[in-house]
Amino acid sequence: MPFQGSVLDIRPVLLLQHLMEKVSLCEAGGVPSLPSSEAKLAQKTDLKQNVTLPDASVSPKVKIQQVETPKYSVMKRPGFGNCGEPMTMLSNHFKASISSPDVVFYQYTVLILSEDKLAIKNKELARRIFHEMYQTYSLELKQKEMAYDGDTSLYTVGPLSQNSYEFVVFLEETTARRRVESAVSGVSPSRTAKKSKHSFRSQTFTVQIIFAAKVPLSPVFASLEGLEAKGIHDVLRVLDVVLRQKASNKGALLVRQSYFQNNVTDLADIGGGVTACRGFHTSFRTTMDGLSLNADVSTTLIVTPGPVTDFLLMNQNVREPRNIDWERAKKILKNLRVKTTHNNMEFKITGISDKPCNQLVFPLKVKTGSNANEIETVETTVSDYYLKHHNIQLTYSAYLPCLNVGKKKPSYLPLEICTIVSLQRYTKALSITQRASLVERSRLKPSDRKMLIDTAVVNNQYEDDQMLSVSGIKIQKQMNKVDGRVLGAPKLKVGNNEDCIPQNGRWSMRNKAFLSPARIELWAVVNFSAPCDTSHISRELINCGIKKGVHIERPHTLIEEDQLSKRCSSIVRVDRMIEKIIGKLPRAPQFLLCVLPEKKNCELYGPWKKQCLCKLGIVTQCISPTKITDQYLNNVLLKINAKLGGISSLLAVEYSSSIPFIGGTPTMIIGMDVSHGSPRRPDAPSIAAIVGSLSWPLISKYKASVRAQSPKVEMIESLYKPLEDGTDDGMIRELLVDFYRSSNHCKPKQIIIFRDGVNESQFNQVLNIELDQIIKAYQHLGEVDLPRFTVLVAQKKHHTKLFQASGSGYDNVPPGTVVDKGIVHPKNYDFYLCAQSGVIGTSRPAHYHVLMDEIGFQPDDLQNFVHSLSYVYRRSTAACSVVAPICYAHHAAAQVGQFIDTLDTYPQPESASEEPAAFPELPRLHAKVDCSMFFC
Repeated sequence: MPFQGSVLDIRPVLLLQHLMEKVSLCEAGGVPSLPSSEAKLAQKTDLKQNVTLPDASVSPKVKIQQVETPKYSVMKRPGFGNCGEPMTMLSNHFKASISSPDVVFYQYTVLILSEDKLAIKNKELARRIFHEMYQTYSLELKQKEMAYDGDTSLYTVGPLSQNSYEFVVFLEETTARRRVESAVSGVSPSRTAKKSKHSFRSQTFTVQIIFAAKVPLSPVFASLEGLEAKGIHDVLRVLDVVLRQKASNKGALLVRQSYFQNNVTDLADIGGGVTACRGFHTSFRTTMDGLSLNADVSTTLIVTPGPVTDFLLMNQNVREPRNIDWERAKKILKNLRVKTTHNNMEFKITGISDKPCNQLVFPLKVKTGSNANEIETVETTVSDYYLKHHNIQLTYSAYLPCLNVGKKKPSYLPLEICTIVSLQRYTKALSITQRASLVERSRLKPSDRKMLIDTAVVNNQYEDDQMLSVSGIKIQKQMNKVDGRVLGAPKLKVGNNEDCIPQNGRWSMRNKAFLSPARIELWAVVNFSAPCDTSHISRELINCGIKKGVHIERPHTLIEEDQLSKRCSSIVRVDRMIEKIIGKLPRAPQFLLCVLPEKKNCELYGPWKKQCLCKLGIVTQCISPTKITDQYLNNVLLKINAKLGGISSLLAVEYSSSIPFIGGTPTMIIGMDVSHGSPRRPDAPSIAAIVGSLSWPLISKYKASVRAQSPKVEMIESLYKPLEDGTDDGMIRELLVDFYRSSNHCKPKQIIIFRDGVNESQFNQVLNIELDQIIKAYQHLGEVDLPRFTVLVAQKKHHTKLFQASGSGYDNVPPGTVVDKGIVHPKNYDFYLCAQSGVIGTSRPAHYHVLMDEIGFQPDDLQNFVHSLSYVYRRSTAACSVVAPICYAHHAAAQVGQFIDTLDTYPQPESASEEPAAFPELPRLHAKVDCSMFFC
């Protein structure tokens, strides 16, 4: 049997441990050394990633993978591409100049403690306390300009006069707030007012500032010169904190490197009490053209400000307050800040009362006579209290509960006198309609986006920023011009040996047959109570298939769900439908056409796919048509044909086996991605998916391998998984064996890896952990001579945009636009490629980082190859925004991830010293569909 060999007794394990830093006070002339930003980030992500640190002391229960000196490092740029039509563009990068490399930032550790010596973790409160401290002790601090990140780091240009400070800060509580708290605590307002000196007490906080390290600007200059720039990420982090400080002073909401202000014109309601808030992303980047400020429009979700009752009505889509589900309301309202309408005081919600206002009774102490010592305790309701003492008649007191705003003991406020404070992030999962509305509201034409970015950069007035001025940093107000090229679209081959040349990133299959159409003889239509004519759908699908050369027999049967099943759970509904299918079909069908009642996120989707792919071994195509059109049916047929092994089109060079560097050497292409759990399932594992090419010399047919792994872990854990019996159950082995079987028993001599979802700080982990596991999996199969590897990372979640420098409205750049100069890394090998046609909104180019290239591609060859891989996407007749293998890996992870909702909850360890809980294995695909493109 091919690919046999001995087991290498090396396996990756997770290091699960917090590393505590000790920061010591600096003596005169002594500077303590702190870990660089890369090391700090590695420590923070160590709980999430398959990363270890050699000097960590851990619990004996935890196995450690010793990390030696990295074998591989990120490669440098070998040159530039020349192919394509030259084009000058604008990018949303603004040139920043630094007058002197001698500027040094001083970093201080900030610790804010409450009266009971607990560290303040709330960033908003921490900023408020720090601002109060600076206003009170500005003379002691020599009125030094500072940038505070709201956490533990403070930066100044040049040192403070001392290495350590300790300040006491008072945040006074007003009379109005005390009265409200007193009311629900059983103390009358009059009694509270008379004893104000004893009852009122400011909150006291202690602010400690300790010198930590120096952060010089010199690494920026070294990086721009293409030299090794240790500490460059530290400098950029400091500059980003400086940028956010100005927005923080204006009361903006800070979300990572973006800020959002309370501007009515920037708010858009997306339904359900959620508002899309438009803001701006700003970050410094080192590029080939020098230091630049990357500015872009950004969007976050906030809770719609206004009366709490209005928010709950919108959030639960009910008309009357009496219909509100208070268990849901309790979860959605917890930790939100509200203001009272009668005294404009702000509170944080900690819970909701069990009883309504007219039944919630508390003891109130009142004066009964002329003598102040004559106090009587009476029982009163919250509604009566507000009517008597505040002249507020509560409208819904009979069934609206109170908000609990107490910290240590209950403190209640009537819900209908409270309004939600603006700029509070909404972090819950969105509904289908909310997602669609968010996409629509956040979409911007290139001209509109460019105008907003230019306006924001001008309005921010960076020339007036004192810290930037002291640092000698000046920012231009015009976008950088960038030289790029437009690559020509690759020629395609379709049925009847016809050539098809894409235009503007798209091609039409109208009046064209599939290159290799599938033949469908036994199939069925399943309808889960969707209001549509399934007979009409099947007839139109058959007619469309005839035009494409796909032979489709009439469906063997049409199976409708009975009315009683509609009331059952999704799992029961699917099980009953499977029973009907088995009973009505003579044998296993080639595929099932499933009509779902909802277009997206249907609860039936996960159980249905799991049963069909894992138990029955039948590929399925789910649809939920609102309108049957030729284009809709064409897209459905593309997916069905691919799932059944057919081929709609091939690259012309792929068809003739003449792809440069690949056509003559067995080459395997791998796409890797990890999908993480939704906010509503934080305990669910992450899903790692890898797709590998089959049937070399083809580069458009793939098989997927999917595994569950620890939640929120980005590094893939099951690439190589040796078992005690000497076998390997890893994902790579599956792909290697199937490549061998489908490629005329050829072993891959070259492997091209496309990795999605990692940032710059994880590049070395991809090379020295994931690639190392791939090599071990290859060696485990008995191979001595390793293949040559080319490793690329594709980033989609970045903020670089490209605009045409001329033309009407600064339209999107044409598909095939590539940029490998100007805004790229000063020394590393990267380039931007916009393969897709930007029909709606502003196109976002994919950012490709070449980490390793043992195959030896020339820049033009590699860029054209990557561009071509955007045209082998079987799900549509348009170039995709990132290479097809990554798209396929993403779809495979998302589809198999739907199985999780049908599994039990996943236990989590109670403490960091415990071993991670063993997640139940995801069900494996049936052998009949294991090598199919079920994810199309």
